[in-house]
Amino acid sequence: MKLLVRVFSLLLFVHSTLTLAQQDPNIYDKFESKFYTIDGYKINVEVKGTGDPIFFLPGGPGNSHDYMQGNFGQYYKTNTVVFFDFLGRGKSDNAKNISEYSVENDVELIEKLRKLLKFKKISLVGHSYGTVPAQAYAIKYKDNVDKMVLINGFHSGAMWQANCDSYNQYAKTHFPEKWKKVDSLRALGYVSSDPEFMKVYGSFPTKYVYYHNTKLKQNTPKYKHRGWANDVYVAIIGKDGDFDVSGSMIYQDYRKELKNIKAKTLIVAGRYDGVSTPEFAVQYQQFMPQATFVMFEQSAHNPYLEEPEKFYKLFTDFMNE
Repeated sequence: MKLLVRVFSLLLFVHSTLTLAQQDPNIYDKFESKFYTIDGYKINVEVKGTGDPIFFLPGGPGNSHDYMQGNFGQYYKTNTVVFFDFLGRGKSDNAKNISEYSVENDVELIEKLRKLLKFKKISLVGHSYGTVPAQAYAIKYKDNVDKMVLINGFHSGAMWQANCDSYNQYAKTHFPEKWKKVDSLRALGYVSSDPEFMKVYGSFPTKYVYYHNTKLKQNTPKYKHRGWANDVYVAIIGKDGDFDVSGSMIYQDYRKELKNIKAKTLIVAGRYDGVSTPEFAVQYQQFMPQATFVMFEQSAHNPYLEEPEKFYKLFTDFMNE
């Protein structure tokens, strides 16, 4: 009996350690950039640990890898974790032509990295936009994926468009004073990628959009870094993407193929998410019935920050299955 108690206590300690470690502010010091030349471009890749490999795919499109590393870097203790910057993002080179920024090219970069790092199978963890190339990869290279975690993602360009419409309706009805400025600029022909319009559009509060608890902040590195690449966002989502989605994103539609994905999949959504809204997130249960779907009732777009104990237990248990 005493042995069982000791074993149980040890398991609780390990789980607690893994949960708390996710918020390590010094995690960035434990990784080192290595640049691989792929298709003539230097791509920043940071690998650490041993065990089954996990590729972490950040959102945006336009985000660098660092916020995913800040929230999942400690999994190097149990797995080989791979964080990297897609072309034109973070520390990776810029493309010579913006037409090279696309969902399709992001998918192919994952495959080229898998081969370069000599992994037979990989697991994919995508957040927000990162779920898009994750799903596309799991469909195209189904035999190369072990597990997949989709955090607050999108199953199609149509879903992205619908969520834009939903957010704009929310902003218009809750902040009519600010929306008057939006209407005025739109009437003058401004699109969402115009700098003057971006200042106005970006001034709306993030409550119930990105964060349910607006006091929370992402873990970010102390070193100077390019955390956001707007040219990539515009190329993939479109120059007026916050209103009229275009670019390569609008052509993505995985709904018919999701049921055929072989990878064991966990899908996470946030009840107060204004980016990937529950109205469309729950559709995954219909399109991908073989996946495990979990709604986080006190979260918006970042459940790993807002409900960390629940999230990391779920994530750790899933990865250990």
